[in-house]
Amino acid sequence: MTEQTKPLFPDVSVNGQEISAAEIAAEAQNHAAPKDKPGWAWRDGARALVIRELLLQEARKRDLQPQPAEVEPGKFETDEEALIRQLLDLVLEPETPGTEAILQVYEAQPDMFRAPTLYEPSHILFAVAPNDPAAAEEASNKAKAALATLQGNPRAFAQLAKELSDCPSKEAGGQLGQIVSGDTVPEFEAAMDAMAVGALSDAPVATRYGLHILRLDAKAVGEVLPFERVKTEIGEMLEKAAWAKAANAFVAELVAKADISGIKMAA
Repeated sequence: MTEQTKPLFPDVSVNGQEISAAEIAAEAQNHAAPKDKPGWAWRDGARALVIRELLLQEARKRDLQPQPAEVEPGKFETDEEALIRQLLDLVLEPETPGTEAILQVYEAQPDMFRAPTLYEPSHILFAVAPNDPAAAEEASNKAKAALATLQGNPRAFAQLAKELSDCPSKEAGGQLGQIVSGDTVPEFEAAMDAMAVGALSDAPVATRYGLHILRLDAKAVGEVLPFERVKTEIGEMLEKAAWAKAANAFVAELVAKADISGIKMAA
């Protein structure tokens, strides 16, 4: 008699309703996980399907009938999506934030509500292809040599940009013109935020595009916007947070009462 092989992932059921391994595998594709931890995506996919099944069971228990809404021109919810939305609309009563709560957020985190910062940077780009260590090392050596040259002779920036840069801005001496917050990748913007106007970057700035010798020619930090300008935005943000909190609490109640096997639900 051969020993029965234990499945890699156990069957999952919710109040007696089975969720197949194929369904979980398909859902797992929507959940990120480290390459060496594929089981994490399966776990998160299984939990998502358990929650979906619990919500659908509750909607049917309440005898809700699907009324699909149009989510974009010509595209409607599925019946299951409609049932879940209708259930949550019915049971959730998130607290509506008042002016005092909105003002507290505004006063506690004013930097969240600034107008965009305006930058005028120049750069010399040493492009690096992803997953090419040899090219990365070569680009690093070139960038460091160029930076050393500029530290001794800052006026050579435009000429070096024309000779060395892999960006079309080389034809303008590396000047990128005026850009505002959000126009560029986060790592490039973070480097500009840390620099004084007129300064060169202390070291090459690494981004997904390669290495940059960066010079900040001008910067105008955005002013904090008046409360009345952002009051509605903050209120909507708090409403979404309150809705998510109420939804999580409702789902937690369903999980606590359910008979779930094959997956341990998150606290």
